[in-house]
Amino acid sequence: MTTTIQLLAFGGTKNIVGVSRSQFPIDASCSAGELLDALCRRYPALAPQRQVLRLAVNGAYVTLDARVAPNDEVALIPPVAGG
Repeated sequence: MTTTIQLLAFGGTKNIVGVSRSQFPIDASCSAGELLDALCRRYPALAPQRQVLRLAVNGAYVTLDARVAPNDEVALIPPVAGG
């Protein structure tokens, strides 16, 4: 059974995904790393940034082994530069 997560894209990831908010299908609970892999397959331009992208699930930064469940809100957080 396929369900979805709410995907939020910020900064350059918004340009790659094409929108700032969308639904992204997942088959079941997965790790954040597995989700990131799936996102890179769907949006190949994300792949070069994979090592520096951070994910936040339901408003909290997570490691790549954290679980992502259907209906979670997942944000793609690119690196930011300050000055």
